[in-house]
Amino acid sequence: MSQNQIVNKEDLVVRFAGDSGDGMQLSGTLFSDASALTGNDIATFPDYPAEIRAPHNTIAGVSGYQVHVGNHIYSSGDKCDILVAMNPAAFKSQLKWAKKGATVIVDIDTFTDEAMEKAGYTENPFTDELERAYTIIKAPITSFTEKIGDAQGVDKKTADKSRNMFALGIIFYATHKTLDHTFAYLERKFAKKPAVITLNKAVLTEGYEYADKLEVMHSHIFEVAHADKMEKGRYRNITGNVATAWGLLAASEKSGRRLFLGSYPITPATDVMVELAKHKSLGARVFQAEDEIAGICSAIGASYAGALACTSTSGPGLSLKSEALGLAVMTELPLVVVDVQRGGPSTGLPTKTEQSDLDQALYGRNGEAPLVVVAASSSANCFYWAFNAAKIALEHMTPVILLTDGYLGNGSQLFRIPSMKDMPEIKPRLAKENDPNYRPFRRDEEKFAREWALPGMAGLSHRVGGLEKCPDGPLSTDPENHALMTKNRQEKVNRVANYIPDQVVSGNPDADLLVAVEEMNNEGKKVAYTHFNYICPLPKNTGDILRKYKKIVVCELNNGQFCGYLRTQFPECPMTQYNKVMGLPFEVGELKAEFNRLLEK
Repeated sequence: MSQNQIVNKEDLVVRFAGDSGDGMQLSGTLFSDASALTGNDIATFPDYPAEIRAPHNTIAGVSGYQVHVGNHIYSSGDKCDILVAMNPAAFKSQLKWAKKGATVIVDIDTFTDEAMEKAGYTENPFTDELERAYTIIKAPITSFTEKIGDAQGVDKKTADKSRNMFALGIIFYATHKTLDHTFAYLERKFAKKPAVITLNKAVLTEGYEYADKLEVMHSHIFEVAHADKMEKGRYRNITGNVATAWGLLAASEKSGRRLFLGSYPITPATDVMVELAKHKSLGARVFQAEDEIAGICSAIGASYAGALACTSTSGPGLSLKSEALGLAVMTELPLVVVDVQRGGPSTGLPTKTEQSDLDQALYGRNGEAPLVVVAASSSANCFYWAFNAAKIALEHMTPVILLTDGYLGNGSQLFRIPSMKDMPEIKPRLAKENDPNYRPFRRDEEKFAREWALPGMAGLSHRVGGLEKCPDGPLSTDPENHALMTKNRQEKVNRVANYIPDQVVSGNPDADLLVAVEEMNNEGKKVAYTHFNYICPLPKNTGDILRKYKKIVVCELNNGQFCGYLRTQFPECPMTQYNKVMGLPFEVGELKAEFNRLLEK
């Protein structure tokens, strides 16, 4: 490396963008993995196009992947410090996500008249004004890659598949990282294809050396702070969907109940099913059903038979599962429903994130059909909330909906892998064989949950189903019995609040505004923050917390569903909404601007 001026930064945001098939998701993943392995904290945000195969070089087909690396990382970042744009469409659509003064790397070979016209350009995009606003590096990525491929006897089409490695080499140079970790990945991934290893290593190295020869790069090299105060342990980069699957596996082990997932593929939840299908050796059984209804009905059957039963879906699928969810409520069987939310309604925005299924989770069933609703708050803690959802379902004999979303499910974070001995016990409410006092709806005095009698348990034959029953099990249309059973099912859910922790507020204890932003406290503002993971029931101290503050703002990626829910529970508390329905996560900058406005108001 030449003599360079290194810029030290607490954090850095890099965004990769190109056509579908340009390998931007892989480049982003390899950069985030290398960053984690060299000591950075990370968070990522894959931004897929909704079209399966949009026309080449069009804005509709642009695929992005944002990586935020540094010391303490809580989100995938706002605008990027470095942008990679592999074609004119990526440059046109993604430049808005770059900070003023950012380094922008483009594959200048792709900026042909035809490609620029497809992207919507009518003239040269590289104006003097634009080049003053950004450091634009026009790298001949395609021609360099094809030249390397030609030297190795590789055809042009095959060589072009490695263009992303050239761009990644430039990024590694710009972020003061070595190529070692990616070399190791290539050797593992393509162990049986040595020609692929040789080509990709050569292209990656060429990109790195190309950056070293650019004088402009010598003042644009960033050294990013390593994460400190991290608990010792074994870490890995994990997506929210994989973390969810692992949490369910951990719950299966701690409960002694075999895991069953009955699901139908749906974006962005499919990877939960894909990950669990890899773990037959851990007792997981995965059934890919012909539709959403079959998926949940198979899970209810597995629950009746004694399994830790789960189903995974997104908003449209949750709609289809609603009748069967009512059956799970009526039969009072444990069931975990993972809803990885996406933009709606209907098919909506399949690859974009939203948090607009809350009302459906709370109320989307016929009759009085209460169940527990919990929500994850980061990609990594999807593991713990999947585990908690299973624990509540098994110990309280109720369906539980776990809400995540596309941002959490597809995004990734650094995750400390816990030891199973440190995970809490899960004690399913199994009935005892030949219990002469067994009744299908006999309830525990503390939890108000019924016992779980499995098929084949001696002396415990009984009837459950979708029709109303009396406590002893027989069918009943008696009005007073229906009122009693409806009350009991609700009371069982209410009593879950006795077994969950109090809500915790972080930040300034004397804050005038209950909301999120650590940065504002560092700037001397009095701000506090709380995040609700337990939605129904709410933690018992929720009202006490909300009544302490003069101003409360509820931030949601929907039009105010949680705020409306809180207002029904605590109408005396003053609440302001801040909502975003754009298929994108919140940016720290936009939140700070709104909170400062409220504090000054």
